[in-house]
Parts: sequence; C-alpha cells; structure tokens
Amino acid sequence: MTSRSLELLISLSRDGNATLGAQIEDQIRCAVRSGRLGPGASLPSTRDLAQQLGISRPLVVEAYARLAADGYLSLRQGARPRVSACVVIKNSGLLEPTPATPQPRFDFLPAMPDLSAFPRARWLKAYRSALMKMPSDDLGYRDRHGSLVLRRALADYLGRVRGLVTDPGRIIVISGFEQGRSLVCRALQAIGAKSIAVEDPSYTEWEPVHRAGLKIIPIPVDENGMRTDLLVNHRADAIMLTPAHQFPTAIVMSGERRRELLAWLARSDAYAIEDDYDAEYRYDRAPTSALQGLDPDHVIYAGTVSKTLAPALRLGWLVVPGRLLEAVQTEQRLTDYGCSRIEQHALAQFMTTGEYDRHLRRMRQHYRIRRDALLAALASELPEARIDGISAGLHATVRLPTEYDEDAIRREVNRGGIALEFLSDHCVGPRSGPPTLLLGYARSSESSVRAGVRALASAIRAAQTSTPPIAIPAKAGTH
Repeated sequence: MTSRSLELLISLSRDGNATLGAQIEDQIRCAVRSGRLGPGASLPSTRDLAQQLGISRPLVVEAYARLAADGYLSLRQGARPRVSACVVIKNSGLLEPTPATPQPRFDFLPAMPDLSAFPRARWLKAYRSALMKMPSDDLGYRDRHGSLVLRRALADYLGRVRGLVTDPGRIIVISGFEQGRSLVCRALQAIGAKSIAVEDPSYTEWEPVHRAGLKIIPIPVDENGMRTDLLVNHRADAIMLTPAHQFPTAIVMSGERRRELLAWLARSDAYAIEDDYDAEYRYDRAPTSALQGLDPDHVIYAGTVSKTLAPALRLGWLVVPGRLLEAVQTEQRLTDYGCSRIEQHALAQFMTTGEYDRHLRRMRQHYRIRRDALLAALASELPEARIDGISAGLHATVRLPTEYDEDAIRREVNRGGIALEFLSDHCVGPRSGPPTLLLGYARSSESSVRAGVRALASAIRAAQTSTPPIAIPAKAGTH
C-alpha cells in the first residue's frame, strides 16, 4: 500500500450519545449518499484515519467493515480503501458529468495544431531552468499585467519576427485571445466606443463583444481581404481583423487594402484589433509584417502560443497603444490577478534560448508535408474543387461547384464520422455562394489525410445522388 496519507473530514463528539465508531460510520455513509464521496473515491487507511482522529485503530477497522458489509466501501488487502464503484447515489442534486464527445474517424477541424508534437522535453527543461532562476518575490502577487522577464522576451521576439514597434511596458500578458478580446472591448466601451466592425466571415463567438455593449458591424471579405472601402458607410469606433491570414478564408490582406485601412484609422481616430493567430506558419510566400508596426498608435496587437505550442498553456499577449493602455490594464485588474507567472518565466526561457524559433522551424516543415499530402489527395479525389489558403496557416479552403448541396454534404460527412467546418458556419450575416469546406491538416498524419480525403470525396458523391428528406405537412390543429 502506498505510504501517501490522505485526509478525511470527520468531526467526532466524545460527549455524544453515539459511539465514536458509529459516528465515523454514519458520517462516511452520509458523505457517500450525498455525493461528497463519489464512487471509487480513495479513503485513508484505518491506521491513518485513527491517527488523524486521535482514536484507537480497531474503532476505524470496525466502522470500515460495517460500511463494506453494507456495500458502501470496497476493502482489499494491500490496497487503499475506496468507495464502492457500484454505489448508487439517488437524488443527490449533483449534475451528471457531460459524456465525452466521440472521436471522429477523420479530424479536419481547422485552427488546431498537432498537439502530439508539443516539445515536452524541451519545455520541461525550460520550465525547470526558469523555476530555479525565478526570484522568490515573483511567486507572490506582483506583475499582474505580465512578468517583466516575459514582456522583455516578447518585445524582442515580436520586433524581430513580426516587425512590431513596442517596449515591455506596452505589453499585457493574457490567458488567450478570448480574454484579450474581452478586455479590449470593455476598455473601448469605457472610453466611449459604441460599435466595432468585424470581418465577414469571421469568428462565431460574439458574446464577449455584446457583453461589452458594442454593436457589431459585419464588413464583407473578398480575395484581397476586408472591404475597407465599405467602412465609410458605417460609423465604427474600432475594427477587428486577421490581416496576415484571414480566418476562415485564409486570405492575406493586400498591400492596397492595408494602406486604405491605416488611412481610415488615422482619419477616424479609431482602433484596430489585429489578431495574429498563426502568422508564424508560412510555406510558399515571404512573411507579412504585422499592421501594428505601421501604426502602433491605432493598432492593438494580439498573439498567443495556442497555435505554436498548445492551447493548454493559456498564454497570450496584447500590445496596446499608449492612449488605451491604462483602460485595458484597469479591465484586467478587475478580472483577475494575471496568468501563471511560473509558466510566463518558462516561456521567456524558451524564447530567449532560441528554442521557440527552433520549434517553429521544425513545425513549418512538419505542417508543409501534411499540407502537401492534403493537396495531392484533393487533386486526386476532388479535382472539381478549388483550393485556396494553402501558402500559410493550418487549414485550406475547398470550394465546391455551385450546384453541390451543402446541407446534403453536411449529413453525409456527419454520417461518415468526418469532422470539419464549412465557411458558412463563420458568417456574421447571410451566406451566399458555393459550398466551401475548411479542412485543417495539422492534426492528421499523411496517411490519415489521404484516407480522410477519400472518405470525404465518397461522402460528397453520395450527397449529390441522395434524395433530400421529404417534408411531411403538419395535420390541422398541430404546431
């Protein structure tokens, strides 16, 4: 049996009418019935519990034996006592756990990195090194907007790789883009903003923006990026966009559109939130610099390690114009005490030692091979499709002929266990145009990509020959 000692909350009354053993038995029985001790939960050994309660061991042995006889506990020689796995808790008021989502046969969901490629050994080395160097004061409540060591590393990295103009004082460390977007939107509302323009298609979760009290103005996206010429038709106080690799169309914003956008920002004295979510991954084109480097007074830059390392790290950053900095910092102070500073020091160590750059170089080659496998499979299995967005990022857009039935394709891919998204899933306003699939290739091996595309092609062929469901008219008086 393991020597690890467990604690158990039991309160004994030596002046009560019930014996000490009966009190132990009754309190454990009530804890199991109420759900406080769930099926399979570990309990202290009889010796440990006796020591914790300051009583003789035979009292605990006898109480455990009675509970086991009644089916509440499972006792086995040499193993720790546990609540019986088959105990049934009725009317406990506890919520049942959500069933796990079944794994798809083929996973083409976009915007997810290959989690199996996380550099565990190198990250652990950086983590240990950072923890050994970390001053004791940094383990307390300080640097709520980000540890200085990480903000310095980020300022160097972003200036070198993404062309940003910044310093550590204008960087705020966040737990991810969703938190960053929420903080910025609340800060904008606090200084008087009423509305925000967004790309269409774009993200699908707009609750944080609505909660900040901002009206959303959808602006269409074409082959050159957001239609900046349409901004003059709206009174927007801010704009949110993904210029380096538009999500979900995977389009790179053209130089002319960038110039038009920057001119509009200066003329309107508005702010842009630039989500640079996966700009590090490029294969067939030169890197595109961030908008922030061209106008650091009007562009709020957002980045994370969710695509480069793993979403589980929950680390990202905002680079904020000086005029808006205090408002965003205030919103963060009202939200939390900042992100884990131990992980922040580890990321700083990972960056300053060059491991981050080396990891990105490895992953670019890794993803290029999978992207090429996807393109070859699509050319063979779906030659009628038009493929876009392949020069960068982690997904491709696959446009099918106009006459194809998107609803029928959805039914067939769901039936075939193929996980993917459609461009129409991300439309802010009404969607028109041919069915367009978003195929992520980062999480699948080359062989899985080929097999998945074959299954996808079969599903699309089946959708074209299937008969749509017949709508049965409702009987009179029903609704």
